[in-house]
Amino acid sequence: MEYRRLGNSGLRVPVLSLGTGTFGGTNEFFQRWGQTDVKEAARLIDICLDRGVNFFDTANVYSQGASEEVLGAALKGRREKTIISTKGTYTMGDGPNERGSSRFHIQNAVHDSLKRLGTDYIDVYFMHGFDSHTPVEETLRTLDNLVASGKIRYIGCSNFAAWQLMKSLSVSEKYNFEKYVIFQGYYSLIGRDYEQELMPLIKDQNMGLMVWSPLGWGRLTGKIKRNQPPVEGRIQSGGAVGSPPIDDEYLFMVVDSLEQIATETGKTVSQVAINWLLQQDTISNIVIGARNEQQLIQNLDAIGWNLSSTHLTQLDAITKQKLIYPHWVGER
Repeated sequence: MEYRRLGNSGLRVPVLSLGTGTFGGTNEFFQRWGQTDVKEAARLIDICLDRGVNFFDTANVYSQGASEEVLGAALKGRREKTIISTKGTYTMGDGPNERGSSRFHIQNAVHDSLKRLGTDYIDVYFMHGFDSHTPVEETLRTLDNLVASGKIRYIGCSNFAAWQLMKSLSVSEKYNFEKYVIFQGYYSLIGRDYEQELMPLIKDQNMGLMVWSPLGWGRLTGKIKRNQPPVEGRIQSGGAVGSPPIDDEYLFMVVDSLEQIATETGKTVSQVAINWLLQQDTISNIVIGARNEQQLIQNLDAIGWNLSSTHLTQLDAITKQKLIYPHWVGER
């Protein structure tokens, strides 16, 4: 297993972590992702630990807490061997303060996550999104106090715009609060928006990226092919709800190229897509998902080898996005 620093911290983590959005499946939205119970989760965790993957990522909003509960139960008796990240911000109830990044909500969310996970501390705690209604100072002071108390060890953020992240880092520096050390965001061969604003900022601030949905909401698994009806999986079950629209012809062109490279390398489409990400700048970790053991093992086999420079150039040329303003000004 290859290990990298988790962004701007001294914590070394495996380059792959297991995402647990498929754990629980207790509401309609997350049922489309998966319905992994404690027994199945324990088996997936066994496989991960055997392969050197001791990093597990969840969030309180995944199945409204059920994912954390399943992960906590599956890790019982071996918590000290693992790294856990979870998140808070999004709605967890009907009350007016059961969402957001206020001191009130964060403290309650961390308390509840600790209870569901059956642990005394969270290794990495993410703000799951930016709360424009709460002062950044309030959010970061609260997180700073939680680190000082030992309830969380590192802080990160997810789904922030570049200016929101930079403002947060500046506030932390001004008041000597704990800083976000890692950013968790969407990045894939069919979703390269990250490269234009966030990547340069994260490089400049010595942070790193923890990638979610590296296979583009299941579109780069090899199950979606030109002139072929979709087979059973996340896409067919409706698990791509909320994802950005992708032009069919563009997707098929990318998949065609992935299939060609997969044939030439003796790998699978998903392995090629994940391996491409591992060779991009700022990557600290890639969160992989799995609905079953076969998917997990296939994704774990995306490491231990590298795509050639020829293959990297080919994929880059096919998927590179047009620059947005003002970046294209300097490209004339």
